[in-house]
Amino acid sequence: MELPITTALASSISIWLLVLSWAVIKQRRVAGKSLGDGGDVPLLRKMRAQANLAEYAPLFVIMIGLAEYQSDRSLVIGSMAILFMLGRLAHGYALAFSVNDPMGRFVGVALTFIAFGAVILHNILLFIL
Repeated sequence: MELPITTALASSISIWLLVLSWAVIKQRRVAGKSLGDGGDVPLLRKMRAQANLAEYAPLFVIMIGLAEYQSDRSLVIGSMAILFMLGRLAHGYALAFSVNDPMGRFVGVALTFIAFGAVILHNILLFIL
């Protein structure tokens, strides 16, 4: 079975993870820190943006994959994937590439939670019905 939404989502997340990882590497060079953050706030922000994506993305990709495998609701599943990706882009950008963007972080978290809640509900309903 083909899973084009899951494939596109996982690929997009992987690209964004590489961008955030490169930002961490560049800031490590600037800060002269090869391990930890050494109290460098810009480095810490970039590290947390990268780590936060790595914490949320795997389970969401699994959930989208399960939804896509069990359902033919491509528009709904694709919309959840897009919301999640937009949320992760907003959050990561606000944290890693700005000094103070609480609205970007808020929007990012909100979109992430909406997408996560929707895919959880979708998968539970598929199980029940």
